[in-house]
Amino acid sequence: MKTPLIPDKLFFKIGEVAELAGVEQHVLRYWEEEIESLKPKKNKSGQRLYQKKDVERVFEIKQLLYADKFTVAGAREKMKQNKKKETQLDIAFDREGFKKWKADIKKDLKSILNSLDKK
Repeated sequence: MKTPLIPDKLFFKIGEVAELAGVEQHVLRYWEEEIESLKPKKNKSGQRLYQKKDVERVFEIKQLLYADKFTVAGAREKMKQNKKKETQLDIAFDREGFKKWKADIKKDLKSILNSLDKK
């Protein structure tokens, strides 16, 4: 499924997003209820204001539901998994190695302090 080019704007109204995505507005409102990661901001009058990241998320949800044939529950889980992957660091963290490194640095600093005190 080809994703259309998203115009360079700060905010989009629900009608604009619905037109870009090729779905009805009520479908977007349903997705907002069912999928945690789709939460557009609302202005003082309660009108939805989608940011570019929200529009991209709409296309991702549409891809999962329509092209990849996920259920809404399946798409929700897939989005959660993708979010976890995005928030995890790409480096491995060796806790024991870090503790040893920290202890070595402390020891070196104490040694430096002792040698300075002697002078």
